[in-house]
Amino acid sequence: MPTTVVGSYPQPEWLVDRQMLGSRLPPRTRALEIWRVAPDLLEQAQDDATIVAIRDMERAGIDIITDGEVRRESYSNRFATALDGVDLDNPGTALDRTGHPNPVPRVVGPIRRRRPVEKRDVEFLRAHTDHPIKATLPGPFTMSQQAQDDHYHDEEALAMALAAAVNEEVRDLFAAGADVVQLDEPYLQARAEKAARFAIRAINRALEGINGNTALHTCFGYAHIVHNRPNGYPFLEQLADTTARQISLESAQQKVDLGVLKSFREKTLVVGVIDLSDESPVEEVETVVGRIKNALRFVDAERLVVAPDCGMKYLPREKAFGKLTALTQAAAQVRAEL
Repeated sequence: MPTTVVGSYPQPEWLVDRQMLGSRLPPRTRALEIWRVAPDLLEQAQDDATIVAIRDMERAGIDIITDGEVRRESYSNRFATALDGVDLDNPGTALDRTGHPNPVPRVVGPIRRRRPVEKRDVEFLRAHTDHPIKATLPGPFTMSQQAQDDHYHDEEALAMALAAAVNEEVRDLFAAGADVVQLDEPYLQARAEKAARFAIRAINRALEGINGNTALHTCFGYAHIVHNRPNGYPFLEQLADTTARQISLESAQQKVDLGVLKSFREKTLVVGVIDLSDESPVEEVETVVGRIKNALRFVDAERLVVAPDCGMKYLPREKAFGKLTALTQAAAQVRAEL
C-alpha cells in the first residue's frame, strides 16, 4: 500500500507568478508570462525548483514521487503544444469543462511528435532521487477536447492521432527511467458521452505495446478551478476495459462511494484520500486513516495505492507539504494495523 502523488506540486513564488497562475484557467496554449525568470536562465531555475519539489516529497515520506510538474504551465500544455500539426501563433477556441471559452491549440495539419518532450525531465528526476518515480502525460481524449480541430474534422480521428504521439512519448519515458507513466484524463468526466464513443480506443492506442507500469488518472478537475462538482463519476467503471495497470481517482473532497472500486478486480487502484479544495485544512492523521480504511472495504491492500485527490499546484507549499505528511503518517498507521 505505497503512497504517491498525482503529479503537480506547488511551484515557488520566485519561479512563477502564483497570483497570475491561480487567477486564470489552466492554460491550454503556452503562457510564458507566468515565469518570473529570464528565458536564458529558465531551465536552470526549473531544475533547481524541481529539486525542491523532489526533496519535499522525500521528506514527507512519499514512496513514488514525481518531478512536481515544475516545468509546466499546466498539466497538458507542455506536451500538447510541442506537437507538429498545431498552429501556436493563431490559437483556436474551445469550451472548458466549466463551459467558458478558452484559447486552445489549433490543429491545422497531421499530428506528429517531432521529438521527445519530457524525456529530459524524467532523466533529471531519475538522477536526483533513489525513490521509484512517476512521469505524467495528458491523455489523448482530454487533449482532443482541449483543441480546435481545423484538420481532421473528426474528434475520434484527432484523438487517435494524439494517441499515437502519446504512445511514442510513453516509450521514451520508460526508457529514460520512469517506473510508472500516468495518463491524465480529467475530461472523461466532463465529456462522458463523447468518452463513451471513443475514449477507451484512444487510451488503449496510447498504451499499445507498452510493457511498463502504466496508470490512468481521472478526476473532476482542479478543486481550485472547478467548484460545481458531481458526487459520482459518470465515466469510471468503463475504464476496466483499458490496458492501464492502475486506475487513479479522487474521492476525498467529493466523498465518492468507493463501492465502484469492486469493478476493477484486475487493476491496482490509486485512491485520492487527501482533499485539495482551497478551504480544506491539513487533515488530521485519523481523518486520512478513516478514508484509507474505507477504501480497504472494497480493494485489497496489495492492490491499493493512496494519494492526494489530484495535482497540488494551486495549494500553498506549506499546506501541500503538511497534507503529504498526513498522508504518509496515516498510511504507515494503517499498514501497522493490517
